[in-house]
Amino acid sequence: MIDFLIIGQGLAGSLLAWELIQRGCTVVVIDNGRENASQVAAGLINPVTGMRFVKSAEVDTLLPAAKRCYLHLAEFFQQAFYIEKPMLRFFLGDNELKNALKRLNSRDYQAYLGELHVPGNGIGPLAAPFGFLEQHQTGYLLTRPLLSCLKAFFIANDSYRQADFDYRDLQLQPLPHWRDIVAKQVVFCEGYRATENPWFSRLPFRPVKGEILSLEHRTALPDKILNYGNWLIPLNAHQIRIGATFERDNLNTETTEQGKNDLLNSLGRLSADLTGATLIDHQANIRPCTQDRQAFIGRHPEHDNLAVFNGFGAKGSLQIPWYSRHFADVLLNDAPLSQTCNIQRYQALLTRRPTL
Repeated sequence: MIDFLIIGQGLAGSLLAWELIQRGCTVVVIDNGRENASQVAAGLINPVTGMRFVKSAEVDTLLPAAKRCYLHLAEFFQQAFYIEKPMLRFFLGDNELKNALKRLNSRDYQAYLGELHVPGNGIGPLAAPFGFLEQHQTGYLLTRPLLSCLKAFFIANDSYRQADFDYRDLQLQPLPHWRDIVAKQVVFCEGYRATENPWFSRLPFRPVKGEILSLEHRTALPDKILNYGNWLIPLNAHQIRIGATFERDNLNTETTEQGKNDLLNSLGRLSADLTGATLIDHQANIRPCTQDRQAFIGRHPEHDNLAVFNGFGAKGSLQIPWYSRHFADVLLNDAPLSQTCNIQRYQALLTRRPTL
């Protein structure tokens, strides 16, 4: 018998499994081995977002926890995973400029916001008709190499099983068991596929498809993340990633001409010099977003040995490290679960009986 069976080796499942193993638990991670949303995602961490320049909820707690987690993993695996770079936020209109000026006068935002550049003064080949602002403590996570290292660690620890997980194969009595594995607790971390989970699919997930491009270019760009309605990450002097589209209706992992053209057109408005960039990769996947934009964490109200750890959406790189530690405290020490993420807020949905 093992302590935890974790379904899904995206960032959520991987960091939760890592945390539990560090605490001496026996864990097995089940994953189909195919590309997931975490591997495709940009892994951006941006403490201040949106047209109103609002700090992400609990960022003063979440960001230090994320940095500590990724530094610890970097030391363990002897390679860097989190790349901290400042971000240039290009205003899309006068209202964004006014909102940014308000935040600059707030003490709560001083650690995250830097110099404001007035309208009309671009930077190199980049147009800035409404001005731009430098943001601090921003960066991005190299999710693919991190997940690859964690997978190798799980395999070496006899904590990984590559398989297509069929919910019908999971028996709950007398204890949860899947094939030859008996577990005290099962935690579902299967991303957007949770919409098919027979125990948790009633949670109001709102999956979002996003497409990302990798490009090669010859334009002299600042070595900073750019936010211009979309985002741009400089991988090196001549390669960038840009993204991401936002599609709720056609939820598949197929790349589209429409998505590619939307991203390239947006990039062209930022800099005409980048219109000649060469496409080297085009990816798409589905983010497990939620109706209220809060994560779904907790035990099932009728099946105490089934739990969910999911729904982090586009902020997974920022949120998952702290919530992994928090949920491990809940699972192992009966610590109270934060009401912000607790699925008890949807208990009526989870326990509702089907109408005949």
